[in-house]
Amino acid sequence: MPISKQSYREAMARLGAAVTVVTTDGPAGLAGFTASAVTSVTDAPPTLLVCANRANDSYPAFKANGVLCVNTLTGGQQAVSAVFAGLTDACMARRFDAGTWHRLSSGAPVLDGAAVAFDCRISQVVEVGTHDVFFCTVEAVEIGAANEGLIYYGRNYHRVPVTIGQR
Repeated sequence: MPISKQSYREAMARLGAAVTVVTTDGPAGLAGFTASAVTSVTDAPPTLLVCANRANDSYPAFKANGVLCVNTLTGGQQAVSAVFAGLTDACMARRFDAGTWHRLSSGAPVLDGAAVAFDCRISQVVEVGTHDVFFCTVEAVEIGAANEGLIYYGRNYHRVPVTIGQR
């Protein structure tokens, strides 16, 4: 018997994940969205995947630009997540007013103060249901200062205390 969409969504709400803002820029324009469906694939070559809903208003820019940056948010950047999730009335261009940005090699916006940023080139796209899975070759990494982390679990944000290097 197939599992219902609602049962699956309820189960996934119990799978905690880092909160990220995924950004792009290039010929198709500046865009970004909030995502928790980001994970490492392999370290040789450094590759991660990002799941993007094809109905998302930012999707066409990602597909056309072929580059992205995964900005992993700190506990103090929760408000940036809400803006890029479309929970405010900010249009796409105004969403970038929610932070200060710079660029690495791909040209995709990198959020100042992010816990870590992965600057990537999309190397493969696989369609699955309503989403595309972007397999991304990591071209640069920018590791921020050790700050409180931010995860999404149980349909709520949770701050994760700094424990890097502590035993």
